[in-house]
Amino acid sequence: MRLCTAAQMRALDQWTIEHGTPGHVLMERAGKGATRVLRRSLPRGRTVVVCGRGNNGGDGFVIARHLRRAGAAVEVWLAGSPKAVQGDAARMLAAWRRAGGRVHECTTAADVAALRRGLERAAVVVDALLGTGLNAPVAGLHAEIIDAMNGAGRPIFAVDIASGLSADTGRPLGTAVHATLTATFGHPKVGQHLYPGIEHTGTLEIVDIGLRDEGLATIGPAVDLLEAGEVGRLLPPRPRGAHKGTFGHVLVIAGSRGKSGAALLAAEAAGRAGAGLVTLASAAALQPVLEGHVREAMTASLPDGRDGTMALGDGIALTRLLEGKAAVVCGPGVGANSDTRILVAAIARTARAPLVVDADGLNCVAGTSVLRERPAATVVTPHPGEMSRLLEITIAEVQADRLRVARQLAARDRIVVVLKGARTIVAAPDGQAAVVPTGNPGMASGGTGDVLAGIVGGLLAQGLQPFDAARLGAFAHGLAGDRVALRQGETGLLAHDLLDELPPTLATLQSAV
Repeated sequence: MRLCTAAQMRALDQWTIEHGTPGHVLMERAGKGATRVLRRSLPRGRTVVVCGRGNNGGDGFVIARHLRRAGAAVEVWLAGSPKAVQGDAARMLAAWRRAGGRVHECTTAADVAALRRGLERAAVVVDALLGTGLNAPVAGLHAEIIDAMNGAGRPIFAVDIASGLSADTGRPLGTAVHATLTATFGHPKVGQHLYPGIEHTGTLEIVDIGLRDEGLATIGPAVDLLEAGEVGRLLPPRPRGAHKGTFGHVLVIAGSRGKSGAALLAAEAAGRAGAGLVTLASAAALQPVLEGHVREAMTASLPDGRDGTMALGDGIALTRLLEGKAAVVCGPGVGANSDTRILVAAIARTARAPLVVDADGLNCVAGTSVLRERPAATVVTPHPGEMSRLLEITIAEVQADRLRVARQLAARDRIVVVLKGARTIVAAPDGQAAVVPTGNPGMASGGTGDVLAGIVGGLLAQGLQPFDAARLGAFAHGLAGDRVALRQGETGLLAHDLLDELPPTLATLQSAV
């Protein structure tokens, strides 16, 4: 499903208008379609429509007119003077008045108090106050009106987007409406599928207003909300005559004293994702521990470093390990000291196979140019803290605009970025991006990121392109977690629970094509 930013929607609207569909026609379609959604989904009865002075308010006037025509009792409030309404919105305000409708102006504190009393008598509130173009914090009169709508205790129907919500980030700009139901026009907005925007949007329905698909190619890189059928076709069927070499050999470089579990999880995840062979490499001193737990994976050693970590040594062992590998996973549990920083940098610079860098591996390369100097494809899988170190910004800045920062790192270092969290973001160097709708809070536990890194490595080994491996890997990882949670609940969900669930999850995705 294609998601759009505010700027992309403006461009698509303008392209459609320039190619023969007047703006007032689009507005009429939007209001009429939204009215159908409203009447189908929310209680019938007295409806209070709260309009702004822009095009979102114009949509509200259309809704009010169609509701009145259907026999509903409608009360329209305008945040400002009717004289301030311009363009297509003014045209729809005039049509509302010609139909016999009245407008209550809301410009003072006394007016807001009167609006509150009107909201108490409503069965449904229609929020047509502020649209997708909002780019500054809501304050003053608009903030008071939003507070009145939220405090009324009535179902709120948001027109295109909940007022006050950023269409790009999903963050409230100062304050935002908490909608019960949103009817969005043309395409859903990015912010409606990111937290906390999801919670402000409520149930989301898309209204087709006749925006032409040809215009999509003119508005910039795509952001997709991933769906099962789309990602399921990324993993090809297994040839009947295949052997283990057909599906690639993954080298997992992971683990240190006290963090052997990260190595084991990543290695098994690579196999569960379908890799034909997996070799788990760690410090020589850790080998007895790992060999006592692995079954299908092979093990190999690298020189011992300080504090139970690995080191590069003379580099001969690493060079031999990298030979013939279809993908490399580096970082889970390796620790971050001078020895591992040298080792991770050497892996990044010498590995010709696609490389997944995760966890401590990311901390080892933070503040360096190692990733952008890579000679081959790279996927990184940071959580917000790791992303903050890679970009040298705060975690709050990462979380404030997850799509933008993921794209920024992907473009800067020419890598694929998987920014983990509630609604994981996958970003490619060319600006293409995807939002992952799978996953749940039960997966907020140690080791689940190590599993994801192994999954992506296993998919890369089978020949998937980096962006495809990242999208499929992140979606399947979250879906496996959802399937486990459905069966046993979110509380107490552990990383190893995902491993057995992964093969049937991938089978389900392939069957969804």
